[in-house]
Amino acid sequence: MVKVSSFIALCAGLLLTPAEARDAQLPPVVARAMSSVGVPSSNVSIYVHDANTNEAIIELNADVLRSPASVMKVVTTFAALDLLGPAYSWKTRAYASGPVANGVLNGDLYLVGGGDPYITSERWWAFVQSLRDRGLERIAGNIVIDNSYFAPITGTRADFDDQPFRSYNVLPDAMLVNFQTARFTFTPASDGSRIQAAVSPLPSNLVIKNQLKVVAGKCASRGLQFDTDAAQPDMLVINGTFAASCGPYSISRAIMSAPAYAYGTFRTLWEQSGGSIDGASRLGLLPTGATLLLEGESLTLAEIIRLVNKYSNNVMARHLLLTLGAESFGAPATEQKGRDAVRDWLRTRGVRIPGFALENGSGLSRSERITARGLGQVLDLAWHSPFMPEMAASLPLSATDGTVRKRFNAAGMQGRLRLKTGTLDNVSSLAGFINAASGKTYVMVIIVNHPGAPGGAAQAIQSELVRWVFGQ
Repeated sequence: MVKVSSFIALCAGLLLTPAEARDAQLPPVVARAMSSVGVPSSNVSIYVHDANTNEAIIELNADVLRSPASVMKVVTTFAALDLLGPAYSWKTRAYASGPVANGVLNGDLYLVGGGDPYITSERWWAFVQSLRDRGLERIAGNIVIDNSYFAPITGTRADFDDQPFRSYNVLPDAMLVNFQTARFTFTPASDGSRIQAAVSPLPSNLVIKNQLKVVAGKCASRGLQFDTDAAQPDMLVINGTFAASCGPYSISRAIMSAPAYAYGTFRTLWEQSGGSIDGASRLGLLPTGATLLLEGESLTLAEIIRLVNKYSNNVMARHLLLTLGAESFGAPATEQKGRDAVRDWLRTRGVRIPGFALENGSGLSRSERITARGLGQVLDLAWHSPFMPEMAASLPLSATDGTVRKRFNAAGMQGRLRLKTGTLDNVSSLAGFINAASGKTYVMVIIVNHPGAPGGAAQAIQSELVRWVFGQ
């Protein structure tokens, strides 16, 4: 551990306040960074250990509970990897409730969600095509969505920050398709009379009420506003202004409910492929005796956690927590079951975090709490795990990809730091592995809980700490 080693410094240390004594253990460059940006050491937790020997290099407030933001995903993803294994996958199934003859399903088609966190529009298209390849052309009944593998999530997409159309606020659903997100492209008509709106993918049941007003002048910021119609849940109302001088402009937004989106995009793709559907959509449970037509398999868990950690995907992390709950305690999955599964896993693995608070496993939470030591111990478990390569490969790589693709690009650092980032109001954090210039690997965690932390102040402290550790 970094210490004041000389007798003179030790004697001087006896005159320091407890806070000053802690600061004295910090590398001077880190202490100076804290001082220069006005962040007191009491608002910072640091844990740096040698990954191979577990020797403590720096510990500052390592047992203080902090809001971690998205570094909580390190706990969720490694718990999933350790409990389920890297080859674990989710299944999405299609069943027929009646006989299929001459390409016609004389009954309903049941789409049963298994909690796949990553059914993109491309993978949904492949699922539809696989059904068509089996000779199915017409569905004479309804499309029935069975998303009962996950219990209903309480609350709405607006609960966290009143931004219900932002994809990071999408809620988990066992039949989640394309993150309930569509890309909207707005283009002024050639005569300047209106703004055209194109949507991709376009759910067949989506109704768009385009109320954008064309204005004159230069193309400045666009005032787009999305809203829903309470009387018509599948209607999206778009208001605001758009200058006629603007070129095409695209933006992605979360829309509809998960079952409505899954049905609408399925129907669009089905009909585009030449198939037909006589009925409509409803929610329902798979009946006994239904015939399995298709089982679609997800990406493996090793591939999923890479997407979760590299790009800090909230809803995918929440799917992992729910999946852990279902696998540990049976369906339907609930967040409480997931929390219990993670707590049991931590206890089994010998990680004790007094006061540990887990809400949804993504870090997009005002109530989640963890210590730097607890998070460091999870990373230490990962480092010594048979699944270390999969876990390490999931973390963003310095100056290369993910959320640190533009950070830590000093000479020699590129590609040698694997660090998960976390950002919320008044929270900024980093956690992962540093392959230092000496060849040693260090587990590093830094969590800053301070007003305005996501700005440059926290990053300045983090940068100095990372540079110092890298030089060891």
